[in-house]
Amino acid sequence: MTQQHTGPLSGLLVVDLTRVLAGPYAALMLNELGARVIKVEPPRSGDDSRHIGPFVKTPSGEVKSGYFMSVNRAKESIALDLKAEGDRAIFEALLERADILVENYRGGTMEKLGYGYEQIKDRYPKLIYCAVSGFGHTGPYAKRPAYDMVVQAMGGVMSLTGHPDSPPTRVGTSTGDLSAGLFAVIGMITALYDRTRTGKGQKVDIAMLDSQVALLENAISRYVATGQVPGPLGSRHPSIAPFAAFATKDGHIAIAAGNDDLFARVARVIGREDLIADERFTSNPKRVHNVDVLTQEMEVALSAHESKHWLAKLDEAAVPCGPLNTVADVMADPQVLHRNMIIETEDPDLGAIRMQGNPVKLSGHTDPKTRAHAPDLDEHREAILRELGLS
Repeated sequence: MTQQHTGPLSGLLVVDLTRVLAGPYAALMLNELGARVIKVEPPRSGDDSRHIGPFVKTPSGEVKSGYFMSVNRAKESIALDLKAEGDRAIFEALLERADILVENYRGGTMEKLGYGYEQIKDRYPKLIYCAVSGFGHTGPYAKRPAYDMVVQAMGGVMSLTGHPDSPPTRVGTSTGDLSAGLFAVIGMITALYDRTRTGKGQKVDIAMLDSQVALLENAISRYVATGQVPGPLGSRHPSIAPFAAFATKDGHIAIAAGNDDLFARVARVIGREDLIADERFTSNPKRVHNVDVLTQEMEVALSAHESKHWLAKLDEAAVPCGPLNTVADVMADPQVLHRNMIIETEDPDLGAIRMQGNPVKLSGHTDPKTRAHAPDLDEHREAILRELGLS
């Protein structure tokens, strides 16, 4: 089988036994770096995300999931029933050739199928076995199921998101899934490097909850330092000011003044140089303590002009700032487009489909503007079986 593009992981074979988001996203990123990914799906229904919207209608009237396409492009698909003897033989033939197996079933599921790490590690000693699950394969929650929102809630992220006194607010993208997927990629590539020294594979155990805790950033240190439980702050930073979204005449802009010099530049740009010497704002700790009155003073000044005016002035003064873009704005942004962060796949039924690109830019490898399409269920079965000598 030919790959859609090459990369530093070219020559590696990944068996992708995952569904929905965390696992498929991890396998997608390996493919983006050049690995060949064979997606193993349940017969008839396939990956659950094939049935999750948004849906795009084909000319024949059928629908395809944009959700599925966005994280499964350029993969190959084969449908296997891992409880059926014939399909188990095919799966094991794939494992004989694979460098990585990635799965995201809840703890204990693979063991019931006979494919847990301890059950297969001696038969496939060089295999990197990556398990992505809600809570990992150890601990009191190991066998519990989880989705993104559950781990956002349990991991503390939702307690920090939104505005004070607002209802619980989920982060707008699936950070529980996506962070676990990214940590899985780090783990798998690390295990591959370790294999070059030891000649042996190993298990990579990634928990979505662990990943959320790892991303709590300074929230943990704030709690340890002060004994106060951090809560939601809207757009502002808990330890830096001014560092938030500020209202202008026609909307909002993001301003991030991370030190005294940047604050002075902001004050001059908005015509409030007097704020620099104001005793309430002469240091960052003072600005944080008086953040509400500082925000009020700044927004009165910013209300005099539209966002576009202020962004130009702040940019000229080298102040970190930006517009509050919608998704449509992002997909039209010249910097985003220049960086090839919106790519296309050519779907055989739908034609060109635009989706997110790969943020990992490598000087030694190209970053093509197109990718192969997401596979139909079992699309590559015959070709894979021929390759395995099982047709």
